[in-house]
Amino acid sequence: MRILLTNNTLNARAGSEMYVFDVACQLKRLGHEPVAYSPDLGEVAALLRAAGVPVVSRLAGLRFRPDVIHGHHHIETMTALACFPGVPAVSFCHGSTPWQETPPRFPRILRYVAVDLACRDRVVLEANVPVEQVQMLLNFADMERFLPRKPLPCKPARALLLSNTAQPVNKRTHWMPGWLPRALLLSNTAKQVNHVAADNYVATVRDACLSRGISLDVHGFTCGNPTSHPEDLLHNYDLVFAKGRTAIEAMAVGCAVVLCDLAGCGSMVTATTFDSLRPLNFGLQSLRLVNTFKNIVAAIASYSPADATHVRDRVRQEARLTDTVATLVHLYETVIAEQAMRPADPTAELLATGAYLQTLD
Repeated sequence: MRILLTNNTLNARAGSEMYVFDVACQLKRLGHEPVAYSPDLGEVAALLRAAGVPVVSRLAGLRFRPDVIHGHHHIETMTALACFPGVPAVSFCHGSTPWQETPPRFPRILRYVAVDLACRDRVVLEANVPVEQVQMLLNFADMERFLPRKPLPCKPARALLLSNTAQPVNKRTHWMPGWLPRALLLSNTAKQVNHVAADNYVATVRDACLSRGISLDVHGFTCGNPTSHPEDLLHNYDLVFAKGRTAIEAMAVGCAVVLCDLAGCGSMVTATTFDSLRPLNFGLQSLRLVNTFKNIVAAIASYSPADATHVRDRVRQEARLTDTVATLVHLYETVIAEQAMRPADPTAELLATGAYLQTLD
């Protein structure tokens, strides 16, 4: 199949950008023809091209007619639908709050994919999409990249905070919306900017770790220390503070993981909490506590090498990239077959386009 994947940016390494990268590369391995489209290209676009996946910033004149559109973000998804009449689409929702993740309605969007329960609720309740058109497909890790580490020590010695929202501990300037980095403005935590404490949460995590004799390193875009190879970096740490796909990747390696980010913190992911946290994608909805010294120390206290190994084994069995892409391929085939049986309705598409444009003011 020819698959066009859209995203609002393919610049810095972040959630949906790396989702496109992983899915496109796996589709190519399976013999399909993926092409990625975004108006904002950068590092992730270069990674895709290096992997043999074509990337474009304009669709006009593209000598490629997709069989299906894999749509992230409503503007880019609707642009692709307008440029390729007759081509069906699957619309993805990766966030329960960002404006960019608003689920668009259009006659040729035949299925919606939500990456967690909150996103599914957004698609059904906010966009009024019939529940039978919505599929929840939880996030994954590339198990061939994120290989298991050596056994964890009895007590953690080194911790890693891995997040694009973490700022350096020594900075004490309030973040204001006018000069927030693009990566943060597009994140699920953008709505929190007016409530961010001047010291950020990194200092709290650092102090909690030091109280337990654990050193802390911080990597991410905002702190000026991003990593190009998290699969190698994670092997150096016993304890990882992260959320979402980053947390899943750390679990897959075998690190003990505390759910934590700018929006708040959660528990250590354990065999007991795994089933309740997995449908939340270990993401924003799982960060129910305030980032206080007491809460972080309590989470660290749940550290258990045996438990982390159990979590690792579950993640490696239940959150595999290969299984996710196999599901996506079946979904693509389903909407292509359905579209082939549907008569064209230009009037309905024009009305849907007009309704969509009115949402942009």
